[in-house]
Parts: sequence; structure tokens; C-alpha cells
Amino acid sequence: MFARIKEEISVVFERDPAARNAWEVVTCYPGFHAMLVHRVSHKLWGAGFKWLARFISHLGRWLTGIEIHPGAQIGRRFFIDHGMGVVIGQTAEIGDDCTLYHGVTLGGTSWSPGKRHPTLGNGVVVGAGAKILGPITVGDGAKIGSNAVVVKPVPPGATAIGVPARIAESGESQGRFSAYGIARDANDPVAQALHELIDHSAENDRRVEHILAELKRLGVKLGDEPDSTFDPDHLNRIVD
Repeated sequence: MFARIKEEISVVFERDPAARNAWEVVTCYPGFHAMLVHRVSHKLWGAGFKWLARFISHLGRWLTGIEIHPGAQIGRRFFIDHGMGVVIGQTAEIGDDCTLYHGVTLGGTSWSPGKRHPTLGNGVVVGAGAKILGPITVGDGAKIGSNAVVVKPVPPGATAIGVPARIAESGESQGRFSAYGIARDANDPVAQALHELIDHSAENDRRVEHILAELKRLGVKLGDEPDSTFDPDHLNRIVD
């Protein structure tokens, strides 16, 4: 048991450069607290003490802001960074060495009994605010970008970004994963369209400023100057 707790503490140092010492981790890290509570509640759930397991889980949510159903299966060296708003459903399965950031939901899309929540393979990283919904599988080593909404399986090693989530094309995913915010080149058509509109507007402003500067250089009096009028004949004489 103590070896497992020591392993949980070491994971924090591996994945959070802000961690300074073991005492700080034990006393100030909600992700660490949530995992301790879940280990206890999960054992009680498996032993048939359902209400007690749910009650302890409820206390853990009140303490940490992280909601993990006691029925969820979580592997070793699991790390929740920051943690506030994380929700992990009853039939979720999480492999070893996975990392979740704040605001992540591993949720269901059906009220039917049985498997309703996602399965994460080993080494999966899920960015802040991402939602993985339904009994789908996220393969080993996959990455889910922040704020992505994943409703389809993600292959091992792939990067999924956008709403709805799409798989970044091979050779282009390197450097595009963002744990905290949607990257500028994220594979999200809405985000891309907004960036293109902003770029187009900025380019038009730049061209207008250049045209006005050239007109002033040629001696044309512009309408925004006091007591000035635009004289097209004067401009024609300059051009000629």
C-alpha cells in the first residue's frame, strides 16, 4: 500500500514541474487526494458496499472538485493536473500512465445499463476541457486536445482536436497538441474560419493604410484633413 502511495507521489514530480516536495504533494494536490479516495471507494464498491463507496466518493468530490465514480477502473501512475471539474463515469476504464487536465469529462451518451463510458489505453493525455463521450476506445499513447469533443474511437498514437474531434493528419500532429488551449492551426473548421477572417481583415487594413500613405506622398489631400477636398483631376495629373 505504501509503495503504491509513493508511486502516486513520484508521478506528480514527473509531470508537474511546480511540485517542490512530497509534503506539498500530500497536502496540497487535489489530484493526489482524489486518487487516494478513489482507491478506497473502488475497493468498497467491488466488495459490495455500494452506498458507502458512493458516500466516500461524494466526500472526495466535495474536498477536491473531482468526481470519480467508485465503479470506474483506473490503472497505475494516473495523474490529474489541477483537477477542478473532472468527471469520470461509472464504466470508464483508464490504463496506466494516463494524464487528465482540469475540466475533462469521461461521460456517457446513453441511459441504458452496461458499458456507457470511454476506455483509455495506456499513456493517454487528455487536455483541459475535453469531453470524451460514449463507450469508445482511445488507443495507447493518443492525445486529446483541449476543449475537444470526442465521440468516435481514436487510434493509438493519434492526436484528436476540434469540435467535433477530428484526427490530425499524419505528419502534421507534431506540435499541434495543446493541453490548455486550442492551437492556432487546430483541425477545427470553425477556429480556422475565424482566424482566416481576422487575417483577411488585418491585411485589408494594412493595404488601406499603404494606399493612404502613398496618396499623401503624391500630394493628394484626403477627406480626413481639415478644409481639404479630394480632387480627382489633381490625381490624374500626377499619374499622367
